[in-house]
Amino acid sequence: MRGKASVFCGDNLYGLKTVKPYEPDSSKKEQVSKMFDNIAPKYDLLNRVLSLGIDTIWRKKMIEKIRSLNPQQVLDVATGTADVALETQKQLSPQHITGVDISHEMLEVGREKIRKRGLTETIRLDLGDSENLPYADNAFDAVTVAFGVRNFENLEKGMREMNRVLRPGGKLVVLEFSRPTVFPFKQLYNFYFKNILPTIGKVTSKDNRAYTYLYESVQAFPDGKDFLSVLQKTGYAEGEFEPLTLGICTLYTGVKR
Repeated sequence: MRGKASVFCGDNLYGLKTVKPYEPDSSKKEQVSKMFDNIAPKYDLLNRVLSLGIDTIWRKKMIEKIRSLNPQQVLDVATGTADVALETQKQLSPQHITGVDISHEMLEVGREKIRKRGLTETIRLDLGDSENLPYADNAFDAVTVAFGVRNFENLEKGMREMNRVLRPGGKLVVLEFSRPTVFPFKQLYNFYFKNILPTIGKVTSKDNRAYTYLYESVQAFPDGKDFLSVLQKTGYAEGEFEPLTLGICTLYTGVKR
């Protein structure tokens, strides 16, 4: 049952609160899967509307970070409806792109988009757990994750798994929401993100919690330099971060040692 009880479930490794979409006492992984299954039919539309289309620009900047590698085997973790996978194919034309996600319904939307573009031989989407990836060691030249790592149940485990499947010298690029710090944009953003966005999301997606969870999960995520510390701890070198759109989201990069 999706009650309104607190979904803050104790402190994580970074002194912030662990947040779950629905019930405090059940697996975050299962809840995230259920949440994205619920909102899958309206997910792309809401992304465009709620971000005013800026999310497409963010993804393009993300993919630019791996262009110099000329990657031929790319893994997109938490691929959702395959926006990053499709944009990667459009910009870089690698030999093969694999997307993985724990939401069956999101993947079905993505597979339909891939079929319509005639890219089923180039892009494959798998149902799988980002913290237990079903791929061989050193299998990919680059790994991308857009708006997914804050949903990991065990952040460090997920980061280590992505490191495992990267080849030595391969690059990880993470695009994730962050917390703006500049006055008065910070206050305006927080009001919109906390009050207006969840109301629109609730009416449109018919899920009472999904877009409230979005705000809460961003507040609980170790962004900026804190996330660079996570990258360093989990096997990545040359860690960098770049705030986008006054800090609404941040691009992080790391290279497998």
